[in-house]
Amino acid sequence: MTALARFFASDSQRHDGVRPVQIWGLRLFFFLMLVFVTPFAWRVLLTHEGPWDPLRAIAFAVWATYPALAFFGLLNPLRWLPLMFFTIGYKAVWLAFVAYPLWQAGTLWGTPTGEIASSFLALPLLAAVVPWGYAWRTYFAWPRRGFQSRPVSA
Repeated sequence: MTALARFFASDSQRHDGVRPVQIWGLRLFFFLMLVFVTPFAWRVLLTHEGPWDPLRAIAFAVWATYPALAFFGLLNPLRWLPLMFFTIGYKAVWLAFVAYPLWQAGTLWGTPTGEIASSFLALPLLAAVVPWGYAWRTYFAWPRRGFQSRPVSA
């Protein structure tokens, strides 16, 4: 098997059947979060003057925190996969409830909302690198052996 073929083949010994291309894709997105979102959010928090709008402050606090946790995702992408679920979830909800109605009305582009929407348009790529089979088995599916009889110790 060539190195290129191994990159796209599942690796049951190293990553629980997850393809190396997905592991490196997750690392790429964790890296992008860490490098682009974290400094921006922290700069806004640290340079803000005056009273905060509470909801705006929540947004920047969240943006300062979860991309900083992406550092750990670089080290162990599968363990930090729930961070990707959060990212995909909030971006999808925002696109559906905020951007889509504006896009339908023809008023999205050329506005601050349009700038945010364009930064969220990589969402399908992010969803593509998530190993959904692994995610289902690990985080969502009912445990296979959850209620089977276990040896009883005396």
